[in-house]
Amino acid sequence: MSQQPIIAIDCVNHYFGTGHLRKQILFEVSAEIQPGEVVIMTGPSGSGKTTLLTLIGALRSTQEGSMRVLNQELNGAPKNLLVELRRNIGYIFQAHNLLNSLTACQNVQMSVELHDHFSDRHRREKAEAMLEAVGLGDHINYYPHELSGGQKQRVAIARALVSQPKIVLADEPTAALDKKSGRDVVEIMQSLAKQQGSAILLVTHDNRILDVADRLIHMEDGQLSSLTVAPAQVTA
Repeated sequence: MSQQPIIAIDCVNHYFGTGHLRKQILFEVSAEIQPGEVVIMTGPSGSGKTTLLTLIGALRSTQEGSMRVLNQELNGAPKNLLVELRRNIGYIFQAHNLLNSLTACQNVQMSVELHDHFSDRHRREKAEAMLEAVGLGDHINYYPHELSGGQKQRVAIARALVSQPKIVLADEPTAALDKKSGRDVVEIMQSLAKQQGSAILLVTHDNRILDVADRLIHMEDGQLSSLTVAPAQVTA
């Protein structure tokens, strides 16, 4: 029995600017991602990868075409629906975007506070458990300035995954990390998302992590294509 795609994109076009300065960024983009699937998107800088990621994440409005996420059409969707949708999406960016005045645990708890059905105690317990899962159980009360780059990115992953989102969107999460740290954070992300049944869409230039994907897609000049090569066969 075929399952419903968690993300279904059909003929999406996107433009920046207006009038004579209007420039098309995405051209007839179509794709589907299934629950529990890890998809890596590659492609040169400026090809439209981050733009597509922000459209899927309801951080930018869909202009043309159909963008269905969690069975909701985003093109023309009211603002309150987009806000609700974002609560089911975990975001991980190249810059970890941690708040320096908060501990690792408090940074992670912020994500759970979007869900008002948890008590304060339950929020803290969930945050501590997720930090334990990413290997930072002994760093829960550390502030960002006391953590390494890899540890900060692990906190960002914990924050993105703590509320068990149905979709995880990651934009160059390993760009600032060394080989081992980058590998570690992606495998943590993959493992936790698989356990939770989340779909992962990860944008990267890092050829060292391509083999964690179930499927590779490639963006170039605003157009999306599938890569038929098996991830294990891709080399740097």
